[in-house]
Amino acid sequence: MPFDPVVLLPNQTQRQPILTILQAALSAVDPFSATQSYLRRQGNRLTVGDRDYDLDRYARVFVIGAGKAGAPMAQAVEAALGDRIADGLVVVKTGHTGPTQSVKLAEASHPTPDQAGVDAGMGILEMAQSAGEDDLVIALLSGGGSALLVAPAPGLTLADIQSMTASLLASGATINEINCLRKHTSAVKGGQLARAVAPATLITLALSDVIGSPLDVIASGPTVPDQSTWDDAWRIVQRYELESELPAAIVQRLQAGLNGDEPDTPKPDDSVFASSQTLVVADNRVAATAAARAAESQGYNTLLLTTYLEGEASQVAKVAVGLGREIQAFHAPLQPPACLILGGETTVTLGADPGMGGRNQELALSAATALQDKPGIVVVSLATDGTDGPTDSAGGIADAATVARGKALGLDAESALRRHDAYPYLRAVNDLLLTGPTQTNVNDLVFVFVHEA
Repeated sequence: MPFDPVVLLPNQTQRQPILTILQAALSAVDPFSATQSYLRRQGNRLTVGDRDYDLDRYARVFVIGAGKAGAPMAQAVEAALGDRIADGLVVVKTGHTGPTQSVKLAEASHPTPDQAGVDAGMGILEMAQSAGEDDLVIALLSGGGSALLVAPAPGLTLADIQSMTASLLASGATINEINCLRKHTSAVKGGQLARAVAPATLITLALSDVIGSPLDVIASGPTVPDQSTWDDAWRIVQRYELESELPAAIVQRLQAGLNGDEPDTPKPDDSVFASSQTLVVADNRVAATAAARAAESQGYNTLLLTTYLEGEASQVAKVAVGLGREIQAFHAPLQPPACLILGGETTVTLGADPGMGGRNQELALSAATALQDKPGIVVVSLATDGTDGPTDSAGGIADAATVARGKALGLDAESALRRHDAYPYLRAVNDLLLTGPTQTNVNDLVFVFVHEA
């Protein structure tokens, strides 16, 4: 898996250790290896996790799925099952494809759904519906699957889903909240794809991009029981004051659900899950733990603080800097050289006319404003999928000189932050992380590297 940032730090003595640590994190969640590790085949016996499947019992094997890691995950299943796969269709983000044999890969837009996603979603739904009691269906889910697997509920259009998605992304809603709305406006999300697969046997392998890896939130849980309700969905609309912004058809569907006029998504006791197995093959904690081991091997005293990081990116940045200053001043909770690791996913509440950037770039630039004239602390924020927001950047890096480098070019970091325009600023000062698509996605990682001042 390629990981070759164009620029990291002006200080070359700090550059290579950080590169090594980031590489270790991404390598640990390589989708091909992670998926392959859960699949073992001996003749006609397939072992998935701790369950055995007799392939002779199944007339056909189908592979379906959605997400940025879909290509390497499909390749891993093909390597295990070969010509036993009758057909397959997995939708991936544009540019995240790869060579496959039996499984077709469709490319679609992310994070805003497009017609290609609708076409792929309907194709996947039709394949699921074609499976019979004697068939085996393997579903591959990963980050981005919610936007990529698009099948609007009856009465809704692609334009409705696009408008709702844009409003939610701009509101500052969490990914869990966004996916709750997606599930209740879809024909496949929230366990409804499993409903289409039944009574066939269903195996779901998921690469989690969701904090805590709740199964019903990963890719909006198309193949697992859904815990969310119409009430939950409507409370999110009210919390972010979106009723007047959402398309009328979306509001009407949500209110119909509240009134009992639309069935809710399938719950844990639904019989459609009787022949179903679900496994998480990799998540943020796997990446963070690998990064911690690598940091220790590079001589850092290391602490993995959390994999439940949430909050506004600019505020999280201030906390990260504060932790670094605590280590410098009091050698607590670690002695320098130290590496603190935080995993999760922050948010950015956009204004009326936002610039270009992403949550990791905003976090880095906000940290830079707090690091002025504070040498010895470096904050790195990385999107593990390699694409932070609608940019070609994976995130950013901040040190004591980031703001000074900008001032020398006539740039104002505070102004860029107010406009949510971190990308051009960090590009100009050579503090962008550029990896290209990594074809994995397990949330974000934030690192605080601390040396003596």
